[in-house]
Amino acid sequence: MAIIINRTNPYTAPMSFQVKEEVFMNILTPYTLTGYIVDVFDQRIFKGRIYVNVFGQIERIEKTDVCEERYIMPGFIDSHVHIESSMLTPSEFARSAVTHGVVATVSDPHEIANVLGIEGVEYFIENGKQSGFKFFFGAPSCVPAAPFETSGAHLGVEEIDYLLRKDDIWYLSEMMNFPGVVAGDAEVMAKIELAKKLNKPVDGHAPCLSGVSLEKYIAAGITTDHECMDICEAEEKISLGMKILIREGSAAKNFDALYPLIDQYPSRVMLCTDDSHPDDLKNGYIDKLVDRALSNGINFFNLLESVAVNPVVHYGIPVGLLRAGDFADFIITDSIEPGFKILQTYISGKLVYDRVGESVNLHRPKIEIKNNFHAKPLKIEDIHVEAVNGKEIRVIKVIDKELFTENIVVKPAISSSNEIISSIEDDILKIVVLNRYVPDSKPVVGFINGFGLKRGALAGTVAHDSHNLIAVGVDDESIVECMNAVIEVSGGIAVHADGVTDILPLPVAGIISDKGIDEVATDYDRINKKAKQIGSLLTSPFMTLSFMALIVIPKLKICDKGLFDVNKFCYTDLWEGLE
Repeated sequence: MAIIINRTNPYTAPMSFQVKEEVFMNILTPYTLTGYIVDVFDQRIFKGRIYVNVFGQIERIEKTDVCEERYIMPGFIDSHVHIESSMLTPSEFARSAVTHGVVATVSDPHEIANVLGIEGVEYFIENGKQSGFKFFFGAPSCVPAAPFETSGAHLGVEEIDYLLRKDDIWYLSEMMNFPGVVAGDAEVMAKIELAKKLNKPVDGHAPCLSGVSLEKYIAAGITTDHECMDICEAEEKISLGMKILIREGSAAKNFDALYPLIDQYPSRVMLCTDDSHPDDLKNGYIDKLVDRALSNGINFFNLLESVAVNPVVHYGIPVGLLRAGDFADFIITDSIEPGFKILQTYISGKLVYDRVGESVNLHRPKIEIKNNFHAKPLKIEDIHVEAVNGKEIRVIKVIDKELFTENIVVKPAISSSNEIISSIEDDILKIVVLNRYVPDSKPVVGFINGFGLKRGALAGTVAHDSHNLIAVGVDDESIVECMNAVIEVSGGIAVHADGVTDILPLPVAGIISDKGIDEVATDYDRINKKAKQIGSLLTSPFMTLSFMALIVIPKLKICDKGLFDVNKFCYTDLWEGLE
């Protein structure tokens, strides 16, 4: 299938972005490189030489008779990622990303905005700008994600207007309040209209939305979706004009179901991770998805279009695509076959990663600590739940590798003192959420199936999207002990078992470490393994736990204000409507 690209589109002409590109410009010594040049536009590979000028741009590309045995191609782009899920600052995230051939990300600072508001967004922009990596941030459209939970900030129409007018903001981030769009909510629609007025794309978030409701959602001006679970859902959205971001993150893994779209609709598809925890980021990033696609027989040029060209065209971002006049944003690999290795990564002409010696040449700014944490320690009696006339209860049922949950009804285990308690045998465990922003808040208690813990508890302040404190455990003592350990350090993730609590502190907003990728990945891997040692069979226990408070993903979730029925988009409780 031929790639059809408008070569005169200003989105692909870097000089159209002269003002915004100042932070990327380098004064370099001109140099040349040879290799097999991958021309994604004409779908050809030839022996050539690249001339890079003092401004980090490709002066020209010439054919040669001989060249080094390596492949030069456009760098990879993650088309939708929340940097915060790596538990790293943008500058530290970048140091890992470039080792995987990623030269840019389309980044939604939604998580830090939920904690720190505009201050958090600007914190990310500044930290990322200092690194030399190409971050393209959006204005978080839904802070909080829904008006049913407590977050650390609220970004209304005025705040979104302020952000969208900034040169460093490139789009309106995922519109998670899809019921608000369908219903024509005034504030939601005003935010979308601001983005359209300023010619900035609007990202979507519409899990399972279909039919008339989907048509209304797209008609509002929303252009992408990264929540598709199967081909049918994706094809309906494509048929209505959307572009589909194939997601493969630490918790939500949709690549295997959706990768055929790359060959079927090469101009309508992009690749993204959405959320990637530190251990996954270190061990493989977008390069791993490219490798898997190649292993599954996806056309190489269609794949490059999805992972490089389409994000540049769709978002209008100044990332070079290996043409004369482009910024020199490219990677060098040892092959284009499955199992390929990233040898070098260049951003605006600067060599930022060299496999020989594993050297990374990006600036590491000093990390400033910012936070918003006011939770007080809990007592065991704070999370007791009294049984009601022997009634059955609603339980959140976890689905491994998915953000979706099921809503099941079970007969609870009841103690001799008439309290509902966890049942290890039935894998019905207590789940607790505590508001971190308001002192002396009362915790909300529910029950969950699918974690499989046999002893102890897990807790953390990485809890999408408001990042309140969430915990799951087999007994009240372990839950409270684990939650209080997190409270003591003003945010982090922890596992408690056999009287010992192991914690990874996250001092920046309670969701980000002030350490580097190696240390954070090692600590996270250790804690994640301990979660599995105490019984969890989930692929990523902490990532899964973090999404149990995300009340815009069906079906049943829990937030700091109560149990939430996402399908009805309203609070429910343990017993409502149950006989």
